Amino acid sequence: MPRTPQSPRTPQTPHPTRTTQLFLASTPYGTATLAAALDSGAFPPADRRILLTSNNAATPETTPALTDSPGFARLRTRFDDVLDWNATIAPMHPGGWSPRPDDVPLWERQLRRAWGLAPDEHLTLILESLQVSPAQAVAQLFPDAPIDVYADGLMSYGPTRNKLDPLIGGRVRRLLHLDLVPGLRPLLLREFDVPAELVPSEAFLKVLTELTEDAGDTGDLAAPSEPPALLLGQYLSALSILTPEEEEALHVRMLRGAVAHGHRHIVFKPHPSAPARWSHLLEREAHLLGAQLTVFEAPLLAEVLYRRLNPALVVGCFSTALFTAHALYGIPVARVGTELLLERLTPYENSNRIPVTLADALLPDLEDPESPENLRTTTPPRPPADPAPLVAAVGYAMQPQLLTSQRPYAESYLRTHFARRYFKRRRLTALGLPGGLPRRLAFVPRNPTVRRVARRARRLLN
Repeated sequence: MPRTPQSPRTPQTPHPTRTTQLFLASTPYGTATLAAALDSGAFPPADRRILLTSNNAATPETTPALTDSPGFARLRTRFDDVLDWNATIAPMHPGGWSPRPDDVPLWERQLRRAWGLAPDEHLTLILESLQVSPAQAVAQLFPDAPIDVYADGLMSYGPTRNKLDPLIGGRVRRLLHLDLVPGLRPLLLREFDVPAELVPSEAFLKVLTELTEDAGDTGDLAAPSEPPALLLGQYLSALSILTPEEEEALHVRMLRGAVAHGHRHIVFKPHPSAPARWSHLLEREAHLLGAQLTVFEAPLLAEVLYRRLNPALVVGCFSTALFTAHALYGIPVARVGTELLLERLTPYENSNRIPVTLADALLPDLEDPESPENLRTTTPPRPPADPAPLVAAVGYAMQPQLLTSQRPYAESYLRTHFARRYFKRRRLTALGLPGGLPRRLAFVPRNPTVRRVARRARRLLN
């Protein structure tokens, strides 16, 4: 039977692969940074943008979610969908859960189905704090996705906290960060030669303006009788850096220092998780000093208060908000208590060390008798010294195995600018860096016989 001739098949146009960008955020500040990056064109167009929120508080069930924070509705407009990471992995905690390697294919297939991602959909991850979960867990669950990292604060100027799996670190294309310390390049992910890219300050300020408009009524703060001094609490005792009593005393020092500089109207913004009794102690102290104290407990970003209050001075310990006030708003700032924290931070590679070091080295000490008089009226002068050599030296001492390229810079700095407060002699000795004991004497601090002789000598001299 003759075969019927068939018409030639029309070639089909291949269906273009959809692109999705998945943004992970756990704080309003980080979400605002993402919004500024999007507004400035830092990300290429995509078919879909997903914001994956995570509540990393110790007890997420009793802590307000990111989606409930003031101004979130404005930030949410940059994204097509908002998903909840806590609900996805419940009842596990976001900070303590990561997938078992054998389960990754099952998890990825399940998440793509649940989140409406096609098996061949091109996915890009934009994550914060890649060295820990939940960011690291999300990176593990999508092993083929390229990664962009964005910095939520000052920690990006320090080294990566833990050694990253090369299968994760090698996928990072860039580090997005705000210019909080003008000109300083972050050490984060330097071991993978990840290039740093600035999020324009103008775009970030524009986002903060939106949040200010959405902040609602701030009560007595809306029209203060005079520009106040703003005190920032950080709840350092929750990080086991200070005891609760020591942190209370730190807040009192902030209050006394602000009053000593001529400020009579004081606003204290406690950490959202801080106990109420701290505010009561400050109120009593303010009454004794003849100052008017207002405690502002609403969960607003400090940067929103800058626009509402136009403070004459911002005082804190090592909060990122101090650097935002100085670098982006031109507000005078001062720090309190950094010497104690530099001594207390353990282990030496504690990721808070670089933020504390920057605050101590670059910001005026509120309690220093020689602090500039312009803490009352104008912006403090820019520090004359370049912080990059100090950051390189401290960063290398923190993570010498990750930052081997920084050793020459550390040696050069320590030969000429050794500052005992930023380094531990035992650490320098172990690394063979200037300022440590010679290697032939490195055993001395640990030798019990030498210690006994030294104690007897001190008693005789006394």
